[in-house]
Amino acid sequence: MSLSSAINTAQTIFNNTAAQTALVSKNIQNVSNADYSRRMAMLGTSGGGAQIVSIQRAQNDALMKQHSVSISQSSAQDALLTGLEAMKAALGGNSYETSPANYLKSFRDSLQTFAAAPGNTSIAATTVSSASDLAKSLNRTSASVQDVRYDADKEIDASVQQLNKLLAEFEKANSAVQGATASGADASDALDQRDKLLRQISEIVGISTVTRANNDTVIFTSDGTVLFENGPRAVTFQPTAGFGATTNGNAIYVDGVALKAGKGADTSGEGKLASLLQLRDETAPKFQSQLDEIARGLVTLFQENTSPATTAKPGLFTWAGGTVPPTGATVPGMAASLIINPLAASNPSLVRDGGFNGPTYKSNTAGSSGYTALLDKFVTSLGADMPFDPTTGLDGSSSILDFSASSIGWLEELRKTASTANDNKTAMLSRTQQSLSSATGVSLDEELSQLLDLEQSYKASAKLVSTVDAMMAALLQAVG
Repeated sequence: MSLSSAINTAQTIFNNTAAQTALVSKNIQNVSNADYSRRMAMLGTSGGGAQIVSIQRAQNDALMKQHSVSISQSSAQDALLTGLEAMKAALGGNSYETSPANYLKSFRDSLQTFAAAPGNTSIAATTVSSASDLAKSLNRTSASVQDVRYDADKEIDASVQQLNKLLAEFEKANSAVQGATASGADASDALDQRDKLLRQISEIVGISTVTRANNDTVIFTSDGTVLFENGPRAVTFQPTAGFGATTNGNAIYVDGVALKAGKGADTSGEGKLASLLQLRDETAPKFQSQLDEIARGLVTLFQENTSPATTAKPGLFTWAGGTVPPTGATVPGMAASLIINPLAASNPSLVRDGGFNGPTYKSNTAGSSGYTALLDKFVTSLGADMPFDPTTGLDGSSSILDFSASSIGWLEELRKTASTANDNKTAMLSRTQQSLSSATGVSLDEELSQLLDLEQSYKASAKLVSTVDAMMAALLQAVG
């Protein structure tokens, strides 16, 4: 090897070492950055034999796709569980002390006490108060369920706006990747940004991706609708100003195609939008229908009629419709308007005697203070089977006490299943994150070890230059 060749070799090593050191330093700087993929310096040889350095970005497409799926599933499950927890909180939390089922039991107990002392006006007033508490519980719970729907609708609106923003940013990142790929430049930073955006998008909606020529990426929803191809597709949603039991929320459209809601407590939805639709349009309305059936049952059980029978009318419990509804069919929104008859507050004895609708509807025609037939009938009817609408998801024939308890059981079973599924999906997300990080993330130990190797390479190159310098000096001295 000539001295000039030795100098050129040392210079190449210095250049490569400098590039590698800069790359290792950048890796170390991003060791805690979850959106950064490790960079690697790939050494090769040119036609003249000189070493060159190219930059390669660590990536694993299979793990990346699985990670996106895990993000979508975990996000969807968490959104559903959050809504179910809000519904549970409206019923008093773990003990459900403010639930209609709890107030219904208290009201039954008050009726039994009143039947044991029918002439006691204080007990009569307490019974009316218990009935009022029951009605108000149904009112409050119904309002809370509609609040859950309204909150879900607002979150859908915010998420759709965020999704459109992310898609616009993705278009820029995707163009940057394509441009760098076409020119042969390093596209690592642009790829990091694009992958970050994909992860954020997958939190909102389930996605799958296809990479085409020139590193161009197309995004589909998990339903197969195109979300991004050359540019973002429109995601539209019209929020609803307020919710009642008869209010239907609007659909989410991706490029004109309605997004599907998730199904089940272990939701099939991917991305929070699917679960928010499920909560707003399926889960909360079904629980609302159960509340409405409890309200209908109360109006039915406490109705009054003449003898002989003419037209039945609401007695102690009434509602906005002012009628006794047909048997076994839910009346949407009934729980929200249920009240006790205003006459009960001024004359609690009407609960014992009947006659909320006038003298012809009175049962205690003799006016006896010891009359208990009507009270006994009420207590018995609360525990007797009656028809309920089977579309509520509960038994179509049971007592109103059992029906109200089953409603709590339905919600709790749904919540427990959703909670278990949330734990499982969170664990899966953690595992895929760890696997992806192991494959593409930065290991501080490995980078520091490589930095030490580079230091030795630099020292060897410096020793070579020092040796050549000494030889050149000796040569010049010999010539002189």
